[in-house]
Amino acid sequence: MDGVRVVDLGWGIAGGYATKLLADAGADVVKVELPDGDPLRGYSASYAPIDDHGPLFGFLNTTKRSVALDYRTAEGRARLLELYAAAELVVERSEPGEFEAMGVGWEALAERRPDATMVSVSNFGRGGPWSRRPANEFTLMAIAGSTATRGQPGRTPFNAGGRIGEWMGGVTAAVAATAALRRARRTGQGDHVDLSLLETITPTCTNVQTLWGSFTGDYDTKALLEVPSVEPTRDGSVGFCVFTGQQWQDFTVLVGHPEWADDPQLSTMGGRIAAGESIAGAIKEWTSSRTTEEVVHEAILLRIPVAPIGNGANLPEFDQFAQRGVYVPNPGGGFVQPRVPYRNNTHPSAAFGPAPRLGQHTDEVLGELVRGDSPGAANRPSGSDPSASVDALPLEGVRVVDMTAFWAGPYGTQVLATLGADVIHIESVQRPDGMRFGSARTPADDQWWEFGPTFQHANVGKRSVTLDLTRPEGMALLHRLIEVSDALVENFSPRVIDQFGLDWDTVSKLNPRLVMVRMPAFGLDGPWRDRVGFAQTMEQVSGMCWLSGYPDTAPQLARGPSDPLAGLHAAYAVICGLHARERTGKGSFVEATMVETALNAAAEQVVEHSATGHLMERDANHHPYACPQGVYACSDGKHIALSVETDQHWQGLLAAVPELGLDQVAASDELADRYAARHRFDELIEPWCGGLPAAEVVERLNSFGVPAAELEISRGGDRNPQVNTRGFYEAVEHPLAGTHRFPAFPVRFGRQPDRWFARPAPTLGEHNVEVLGGLLGVDEEELARLEAAQVIGTRPIFAPASPAV
Repeated sequence: MDGVRVVDLGWGIAGGYATKLLADAGADVVKVELPDGDPLRGYSASYAPIDDHGPLFGFLNTTKRSVALDYRTAEGRARLLELYAAAELVVERSEPGEFEAMGVGWEALAERRPDATMVSVSNFGRGGPWSRRPANEFTLMAIAGSTATRGQPGRTPFNAGGRIGEWMGGVTAAVAATAALRRARRTGQGDHVDLSLLETITPTCTNVQTLWGSFTGDYDTKALLEVPSVEPTRDGSVGFCVFTGQQWQDFTVLVGHPEWADDPQLSTMGGRIAAGESIAGAIKEWTSSRTTEEVVHEAILLRIPVAPIGNGANLPEFDQFAQRGVYVPNPGGGFVQPRVPYRNNTHPSAAFGPAPRLGQHTDEVLGELVRGDSPGAANRPSGSDPSASVDALPLEGVRVVDMTAFWAGPYGTQVLATLGADVIHIESVQRPDGMRFGSARTPADDQWWEFGPTFQHANVGKRSVTLDLTRPEGMALLHRLIEVSDALVENFSPRVIDQFGLDWDTVSKLNPRLVMVRMPAFGLDGPWRDRVGFAQTMEQVSGMCWLSGYPDTAPQLARGPSDPLAGLHAAYAVICGLHARERTGKGSFVEATMVETALNAAAEQVVEHSATGHLMERDANHHPYACPQGVYACSDGKHIALSVETDQHWQGLLAAVPELGLDQVAASDELADRYAARHRFDELIEPWCGGLPAAEVVERLNSFGVPAAELEISRGGDRNPQVNTRGFYEAVEHPLAGTHRFPAFPVRFGRQPDRWFARPAPTLGEHNVEVLGGLLGVDEEELARLEAAQVIGTRPIFAPASPAV
């Protein structure tokens, strides 16, 4: 991103993280703030005294410059428009229509810089009946169906700690911004990018549960505790993720009950949950007799995904992170923070600079405007491709070899496909993508592996090629495919890629312009290098799990967001690599470690603890950024989520329910005092909600500007009028699975096509002939020989032929 000027009108986590990623990639990010500053400046989870800014702000705004402008005045607006004229990207976080009413919206930017792009981040997106509805991350998670996935029978559902939806929105905005920038530089025409946080959260923080409902017809799901999950040890807790059948068999050996492997009921998570204490108690008995280190050591010998439970105090001390230098000093001093979550060895990230004080660079930046300085203006390749269409998708013409499996990697490459790339998903008949086996059908059904809802969503829009990479013919074809592609993304364990001989030296000789992104669970080096890890593992080790749950129980899972979070960071790394290639002509090698993306999204715990000594703890729905906040049962049996995050929300709540006397509860109106009285607020709000139907509670609170929403069931996120009015769900017809409504990319471009998804997820090996024959020129006779030898194929080797009719 060297030479890219970004005007940052965002605030909070989503806006801050989007522009942090741009700054980390070398962009000159100018943070424009009103005289009062970004509200996040005054926030600390410990409520410690703050000078200019708290630790979370200090992490999110490294390397940026700050300009203080009151763009609500005519003079301030004039200065802001001058900044627009020198920028290629503007990222803003306002209520829909707010900037347009002031004359500083998209049209004002396009008038001054036709090649510039504006990314608008809002709760619900622009347009639709809820676009101006009061909301924040807490209530959006409730609407999406995410909150309903967490809890225990008989207890109140809880939101995942750490505002994960905001971090997801930030990286999605960065992906959309860099993709739009690529098209603008090729065509000379910018765009308005409209991002909805609700649409971002709905599939990524629910494991596309709406699609599971559509495939199975089962919508009556309940919040249940996985078996095994976070288990007690002699000196703390340890987290397991037992996802595959092999992992379960190995786990039964680990805990001394190999007979469990012979029970077909226990082979599935649902069956193990139903078995309850008959196995859960035995698991706890085994883990409780050992230290965390002992449990981890024994589990990794069997290649079972396992992790110690991370938190703000212990994370920097874990040997993997210490040896790899994952945590680094904040350049402003006072705390440590995670480094950039990907490493481009060819085009290194910019060194961190300290977060700016409010208005620190006002004179400097405005002086540059007077002198006509603009970073990289002489080298800006605007309109560099006369053949590029302004209406084409941003990544049209890019070909990606997709060697990923399960959800994290495929989700990232699906985003690239949705944005226009030709993504070729590589599997083999010997080892299809493991996510195919998370199916809505049983192995008794023919082609049951083609009915996996998560696989279908993570691979919509791609082509599928099967290649046995253990055979010379298969590897030779992969090499030829790499030679004619722009990017390669893989998430095998490091040892497998080493065995394949697909190191960067080899790949770069095949194609020096290739962008290669590797997605190891824990990194390409360090003592945890060869450990297996899934999304649950990342949540357990990163601190996400630590902040999620009831204060009197073990930590609980956030339920999957680490997978799409990792995939989005990988997609961002690919697009950044393509930008760098356009400037230098060189490809690049990127290590986008899965756990480090989770550590960035959970960074607040470490930066807060190292800055103030305060260890953030889980407390169900109580979080230090908002109070009152909670999930409350209503008279009709439904639940509502309520969150009072700002002073405006607080005054609105007092006006909405004066009969509760909430203004008399805390020592003052300050957030710290309100939070100290959080349980007393619950005691007053709970019976009030319990006496009214949920819809009436929400309507009353919303009418006073207070974020409140009904909890949607986990598979009901597609039912609200907002996402349906905006066309977020698209009907996709699959030749075997039929037609289902798929959640699309949560971003609308001004030049968006009628729909994002041009083709369904591929059946296994569906495009062997099209790609190997049409693209690589392999003739029909050779294709037939390869299929007979099972180098390629369209059915797994365990299902050699269709059953007789």
